[in-house]
Amino acid sequence: MTTNALANLRNIGISAHIDSGKTTLTERILYYTGKIHAIHEVRGKDGVGAKMDHMELEREKGITITSACTQCRWNDHVINVIDTPGHVDFTIEVERSLRVLDGSILVLCGVAGVQSQSITVDRQMKRYNVPRIAFVNKLDRTGANPRKVIGQLRDKLGHNAVALQLPIGLEDQLRGIVDLVSMKAFLFGGENGEIITETSIPEDLQDAAAEQREELLDIISMFSEELMELILEEKEIPEELIRETVRKATISMEITPVFMGSAYKNVGVQLLLDAIAGYLPAPYEVTNIALDISNDEAEVILESDKDKPFVGYTFKLEDGAYGQLSYMRVYQGALQKGAKMFNMSNGKKHNVGRLIRMNSNETEDIDVAEAGDIVAVFGIDCASGTTFTDGSLKVNMTSMFVPDPVIDVKIETLDKESSKNLSKGLNRFMKEDPTFKVRFDDESSETILSGMGELHLDVYLERLRREFNVDLEMGQPQVAYRETITAPAKFDYTHKKQTGGSGQYGRVTGMMEPAETSGYEFDNQVKGGNIPKEYIPSVDKGFQECLRKGALIGFPIVGVKMTLVDGAFHAVDSSDMAFGLAAIGGFRQAYANAKPAILEPIMKVEIAVPSEFQGAVIGNLSSRRGIIVGTVDDEKFCTITADVPLGEMFGYVGDLRSMTQGKGEFTMEFTRYAPTPRDLSDKLTKEFEESKKK
Repeated sequence: MTTNALANLRNIGISAHIDSGKTTLTERILYYTGKIHAIHEVRGKDGVGAKMDHMELEREKGITITSACTQCRWNDHVINVIDTPGHVDFTIEVERSLRVLDGSILVLCGVAGVQSQSITVDRQMKRYNVPRIAFVNKLDRTGANPRKVIGQLRDKLGHNAVALQLPIGLEDQLRGIVDLVSMKAFLFGGENGEIITETSIPEDLQDAAAEQREELLDIISMFSEELMELILEEKEIPEELIRETVRKATISMEITPVFMGSAYKNVGVQLLLDAIAGYLPAPYEVTNIALDISNDEAEVILESDKDKPFVGYTFKLEDGAYGQLSYMRVYQGALQKGAKMFNMSNGKKHNVGRLIRMNSNETEDIDVAEAGDIVAVFGIDCASGTTFTDGSLKVNMTSMFVPDPVIDVKIETLDKESSKNLSKGLNRFMKEDPTFKVRFDDESSETILSGMGELHLDVYLERLRREFNVDLEMGQPQVAYRETITAPAKFDYTHKKQTGGSGQYGRVTGMMEPAETSGYEFDNQVKGGNIPKEYIPSVDKGFQECLRKGALIGFPIVGVKMTLVDGAFHAVDSSDMAFGLAAIGGFRQAYANAKPAILEPIMKVEIAVPSEFQGAVIGNLSSRRGIIVGTVDDEKFCTITADVPLGEMFGYVGDLRSMTQGKGEFTMEFTRYAPTPRDLSDKLTKEFEESKKK
């Protein structure tokens, strides 16, 4: 790719809150750039559906589930577009896309403005230092107010937002856009808004346009001495200088230019395409860093140069009928079809058999991918977030942020055929999506799925049914309790059995006491050979056997120290088995007197919410037996850290959303086990006793 071609390449994402019109906007972009020849809506009545929502489930639900990538051309620019989901449950799709993009469009609803997921995606953009422009969409809707949305961009997200456009009419009167840089008006006509008429600014908008332009110049003059001098001298300011200054300040993330329109009504999209080309960065205008494995992980800046050694990064996987498809961003050098590349995680060498460009779910074979390109390779077995090089460099790119799953559900297959297909489906989904996790709980013999939310898991369960013909039932997971002891107790137990032939004999005495750690400790204090050395391991093994299942509720026992003090043996009747059984008897004898207790898993919960909801969230945590560890106020957000029993956290995802108008997020990780309250212990013990009777 020549320097000029690279200067005209844009890798952009479209991110927003759910239902802000991202997919509709992408559909218009594809239409105006000639990529598709007819516009289809998200919930298309024609049965086709939006191009980028290629999954059947996406078309049915009218939501984006997976990020889709396509390439289009606008005038002399090549634009790689990734349309990402807006729903918080599919946040990994946004993370993985932003990790490899150079710029982004933050789409905001002209009526609702900055919503919960707008705040989340904005935080994700900041995490990866992605410059963005904002598009205030849906200005044809009743109640649309672009000035209010710009105010929210400043107040809620802390952006230095500056309007570069003014709508001509609002709600059902929306028909065009005023460009505050050129001070011209553009009207959109024709069946699909393809006829653009350039005209002078309508009389009734001239004062507002002059005022808005003054505000624009005032904000951007901070980033150009030349522009500031021209303003002070009251000289005419060249359009090119304004565009240059806006571009520079956008790429350095010092301003967020705001554009306006309605994707659904085909107003303003072509001007947004001009803005993508004009204000978002080319690949070489963004700093990309790798870590040098051979030099103590020192930082290395990757250059968008096709002649440098190759470095690529896989950010998304799809496991299809023809093998694994790995989406890759080429950061440096070039990758030829048939070339060799090396996986930096495990050192494996791979031959690139097929190199393709993705257009949503359609593929186009290519021979070479150069720095700045986003492509896909077939048949390369790797994980999401893997760095590849040509072997001459030993570098690794930092991985994407993968949030921890926040909700679990247990599943059960209803027939044998389903069981076979289940593991196939689960393995594929886990490989594709790092936030989807599966584990088999030995204690409860349940398959437990973990994900980012109920919708996230619902989608995967529905995909298991449709794509893998798995007939399954889902239920609630069980909390993994533990048992322990709270007091020391002695044991003195003799195992004696005499039934014709050789008998069994073994005696063990000693002490059971709470251990300093949560594990199991064994201390052999036997002196004088009262128990022969060869039988000591059998005693230890017998004690450990008892740890698997406690007498209170049948869960594993933790935090126990067993000290073997003395014992006795029989020259003929003693054996490994006899001492193993003696140890089991001794353990049970002591356990009954050691004041056993039930422990429950305590989770460290971190909740990020707008400050206005802090009181409600803390009150709710207290009602869940939570202990607040700390609160940190950061700008308009508050982070609350609390220790909460896992058993009290089921259903929290829905409660948090309703408490915070969908604006709250939380992560949860295991921290320790702690004793359950008396009433819960009694309840669990009673349930266990009743289950044994059945």
